[in-house]
Amino acid sequence: MMTTWRFIDSGLCSASYNMALDEVLAISVREGKSVPALRIYGWVNPSVSIGYFQKIKDIDFEYCAGKGIPVVRRHTGGRALLHDEEITYSFSSQTSDGIFSGGLMESYKKISQAFQHAFKRAGIMTEIKFLQDKKHLFNQKEKGSPLCFDSISFAELSVNNKKIIGSAQKRWRNCMLQQGSIPISINNKLLQKIFKLNEIQENIKEFTALKYLLPDIEIENFKEIIRSSFEQTFNIKFIDSIPTQEELLLVSNIEKSKYLSNDWTFRR
Repeated sequence: MMTTWRFIDSGLCSASYNMALDEVLAISVREGKSVPALRIYGWVNPSVSIGYFQKIKDIDFEYCAGKGIPVVRRHTGGRALLHDEEITYSFSSQTSDGIFSGGLMESYKKISQAFQHAFKRAGIMTEIKFLQDKKHLFNQKEKGSPLCFDSISFAELSVNNKKIIGSAQKRWRNCMLQQGSIPISINNKLLQKIFKLNEIQENIKEFTALKYLLPDIEIENFKEIIRSSFEQTFNIKFIDSIPTQEELLLVSNIEKSKYLSNDWTFRR
């Protein structure tokens, strides 16, 4: 019998709900209450997420507050992202044995290969960079930038040296949560304001996105391509799923106590 995983398409949700549900799905997997889960979602309005270790001063929080742009701190690492028109994903799996038991880098690599397969099927040829020495990463002139898409890290996908998907991971003893962003388009002016850039930097002008590469791409179709590419890559079958009542209750609690809390958002 073929192994089955959960597939959850949440549509557009608030920033705090998105972060809370991703964490709860990882908790369910970690506690053995759920099989691995791939979630695809979007954002009901432009939002900013910052990495677990990132300083809040990296963004113009007052500007965001004044414009009603939610700011959330992720449970995963990495650098800040403006979530606007994009496909966002999270993937949770146990790591004690099985496909993702090989460690952080190996899991990044395997997930990137699934996305690379999806991009190829959609007509976008990507490259995976397997560089572990940080001094060899792209765009080191921008290494101090708070922006996720300013550099290409190990096992991330790029098109002509332009990052097309940004991902970050949180690992527990027996479980991992990986979150990622695939821009559909990029709002350079909003990036400029949020990240306190006096001028739109040249490298920001060169950021790429799905609609820049394939203007006629159908997003719902691409989401289905992602789903089937994961199935083919990992030889599994996805079962359409929604959060359980137990998960939704925990989401509500975590959203209020953490992702809507200044104590969490301003912890650094």
